[in-house]
Amino acid sequence: MSLFDTRVPAVLLRTDRNPFHHGTLGAVRSLGRAGVEVHVVADCAQSPVRASRYLSRLHTPPPPGASPADITVALLRVAARIARPAVLIPLDDACAVAVGRARAELAPAYLLPDQPGELAERVADKAELAAVCASLDLPHPRTLVPDGAAEAARAAWRLGLPVVAKWSRPWLVPPGGGLRSTVLVRSAREAGELYRRAEEAGSRLLLQAFLPPGPDRDWFFHGYADRSGAVRAGGPGRKTRARPRGAGLTAVGRWTPNPQVQALAERVTAELGYRGVFDLDFRRCGTTGRYHLLDFNPRPGAQFRLFTDTAGLDVVRALHLDLTHRPLPEGAPRPGRAFVVENYAPLSALRPAREGRELAWHARDDRAPGRALWALWGRHVSARLRDRVRRSDARPGTGAPARARVVRQASAPPADRTGRSDRPEEDRAGSH
Repeated sequence: MSLFDTRVPAVLLRTDRNPFHHGTLGAVRSLGRAGVEVHVVADCAQSPVRASRYLSRLHTPPPPGASPADITVALLRVAARIARPAVLIPLDDACAVAVGRARAELAPAYLLPDQPGELAERVADKAELAAVCASLDLPHPRTLVPDGAAEAARAAWRLGLPVVAKWSRPWLVPPGGGLRSTVLVRSAREAGELYRRAEEAGSRLLLQAFLPPGPDRDWFFHGYADRSGAVRAGGPGRKTRARPRGAGLTAVGRWTPNPQVQALAERVTAELGYRGVFDLDFRRCGTTGRYHLLDFNPRPGAQFRLFTDTAGLDVVRALHLDLTHRPLPEGAPRPGRAFVVENYAPLSALRPAREGRELAWHARDDRAPGRALWALWGRHVSARLRDRVRRSDARPGTGAPARARVVRQASAPPADRTGRSDRPEEDRAGSH
């Protein structure tokens, strides 16, 4: 007899148009292998995800720029087609925030964790997260909120250059305008100039002390807070390779026991009363050794399949089991297990892995997505190179200043508008 209530389908929701979001495929495979009918509401027209044998049906997602109300309408339309309650799993912050706002409207059609509707938005908002950490006395980079361009320049000096600049509500940053959700600024003048674009960005500018990257400094924790608030499944992981290097999404990660990270994750979710899947990012300070919470993502992280225990439990399976009132199996952790995103770390995918490894795209029981990846990825890289050459040819010898270097990219939860991120796909894929 199956552990799962296979009468209850799962609906995966994502508004990010990135075709190389490997977390979507991970969720499709995880639940599909368990016999659950999996529906995906996302743009997968040019994605390897559509080739998976475990995908039951694709549904048209809300259009770019859709409001939370539009997202709700789209979800109710999908629910009417399925015609029975389903477990709803947002796969990006945009959708997590929209679902949290519309929980009362969606609850009859979808099974959702029982938590305050504003909590997802609160932890996804960068200013709110800084306030949460301050109120709970959790390590977090020192953060200043300037109230003018001159104050931004002074704040940069006070924090010590370089500093990290973030927009408080990155989901309001308009696509295609050259603004990034998070950048590393190297001068006070640059901080002041960035502040002058606050109206365009749609939210406040935050300046944070920069914690330099280094060996064993980037960590993450994936977990599921069940109906009682207990953290189940998941675990702490160490980012051993990132794209971009030192600051981007996880290209290679390893399940690594870390009692300090575990304790911080359990503490913050308990204090907030959080329920559901979550993905936390930490950076260890090289001076103090303290782990600073950088991001709280109220949804599965793209590499969640790293944390698959000896009973086959991961955070997505834990969510489905718990919301359908099924017991969660007791498995043992598998420390040392690795997760590799092949298109970002192809050599790592070829190296032996004694403690076990999961690839983002290739799987013996689901080969088609892995085959589709390389043709799509080759076209994507060629298009990016052509675009870069065109931009270089368009401004020879202009002496234009280089843009601030991107150090982290926030996923874009929607408020009153949702748009496609202007990040390059390889910087967006997987969202950590």
